[in-house]
Amino acid sequence: MQSEQQNYGAAGGHPGEDPRRASTGSTTAEFAYIDPVQSFVGTVRDLVTRPVGFFRDIARGGDFVNPLIFALVCAVASAAIGGFLAVLYATVGIGDTGLGEAIGVFVASMFVTPIISAMALFVGAGILHLLVALIIKPANTGFEATFRVVSYANVAQLVGWVPVLGPLVAAVASIALSIIGVREVHETTTGRAALVVLIPAAVGLVVALFLIVVVGAALFFTLQQ
Repeated sequence: MQSEQQNYGAAGGHPGEDPRRASTGSTTAEFAYIDPVQSFVGTVRDLVTRPVGFFRDIARGGDFVNPLIFALVCAVASAAIGGFLAVLYATVGIGDTGLGEAIGVFVASMFVTPIISAMALFVGAGILHLLVALIIKPANTGFEATFRVVSYANVAQLVGWVPVLGPLVAAVASIALSIIGVREVHETTTGRAALVVLIPAAVGLVVALFLIVVVGAALFFTLQQ
């Protein structure tokens, strides 16, 4: 027992301290790849049951890797469940997708999802932090703090696979968690945090609706010919 404490102390921790806290310098237990299962479950639980306290106590910097891995695990898990359900539906003849096509989409999503998700995390965090700098003007927190908020808010992806309502619930939950995270991490008001998060969300919604209208119009005119 004494040798274990000495080894842990040499790694930068203190005897009796949670290694997840020591790895990030935070005062709350965050995800850590050195303890993937327990820390993942604990982080998800805290984000669901005590999001305010979780974001208030997390580290503001010092670690991109663990939040990134956490977000990617959430995205890949959701894609895996959704893909498995699509294969299951195709197997029993539900829907118009063939079994071979469903399996192909499932396999492809396992490779594409982590790449697209990682890119989206950094781009989304960059846009959000630009607004943070313009609206909140934080004195003691930088881009990494915003990136950690965006990464942990990605926990909402765990319900994204649910048919029909899943994507909507995931989007709303992600926005709510992001507002809480920005407010607590950057020590600002709820109004300013909501402004930071809702501006890009509103722009994204407008762009999505525009694309839907354009595609719908193109299909309509194509069918009329």
